[in-house]
Amino acid sequence: MNKIFSVLVRTLATKGRLIALGLLGAGAIALGFAVRFSSEPDKANATWNLVDAYGLSLLVPVVALVFATASLGDPAEDGTLVYLWLRPIARWRLALAAFAAGLAVSVPLAVLPIIVAAAIAGGGGKLVAAAAVGTLLAAVAYSAVFCGLGLRMRRALAWGLAYLLIWEQAVARVSHGAARASVFVNTRSLAAYIANQAPPRNAVAPITGLVVPVAFSVAAVALTTRSLDRGEVA
Repeated sequence: MNKIFSVLVRTLATKGRLIALGLLGAGAIALGFAVRFSSEPDKANATWNLVDAYGLSLLVPVVALVFATASLGDPAEDGTLVYLWLRPIARWRLALAAFAAGLAVSVPLAVLPIIVAAAIAGGGGKLVAAAAVGTLLAAVAYSAVFCGLGLRMRRALAWGLAYLLIWEQAVARVSHGAARASVFVNTRSLAAYIANQAPPRNAVAPITGLVVPVAFSVAAVALTTRSLDRGEVA
C-alpha cells in the first residue's frame, strides 16, 4: 500500500498543478498580511471572513477536487490503472491509498496556507484553531468524495466544479434540508463555533458539523472500493 501511495503522490504532484494551486495558497497568505496591516479594527471578524470566504469556500474544495479526482482518474484515463488492479492488494487498500494521496498533496497546498494566514492576520488563537479544524475536515471529506468521482466519471473535474457551485455554494446555502448534506455547511458551522463567530445560515450543531463530514468520508471511500471491485471505470 505504501508503494502505491508513493506512486500516486508522484503522479498527482505535477509541476503545473503544484505551481497553479500553490499560487492560490500563496494568495491566502497574502490576504493574511493584508488583514494584519489593514486599518480594520475588528481583526477577528476580518480573519474569519478570510477563513470562511477564501479557505472553506474556495481554496480547500478546489484544491481537493483537482488532486482527488486525478488520484484514480488519471490512471483510469491513461490505462495504467490495470497495473494497480493486478497487484495482490485488497481493493479497499487501493481506494484508501488513492484517497490518502490526494489528501497528502492537498493539505500543504490548501490547509496549511489558511492556517498560516489566520495566524498572520492576528485574529487570535480561536481563529487559528477554527482554520485548522475546519479546513482539515473539509479537505478530508472533499478528498474522499472526489476520489470516487474521478474513477467513475469522465470529465470529473467539470462535474466536481458543478457540484461545488450548484450544491455547496447555492442550494445548501438556501435550503435547510440540503444544508445537512453539505460538506461546506457542516465544516463552516463547526469552524464558526470554534472561532466564536455568528453561525452561518442553516448552521448545524457543532457535533453534527464534525460527524457528518467524517461519515461522508467513510461512505465515499467505501463506494470507491465498490467501484474498484466491480471495475466501474468510465
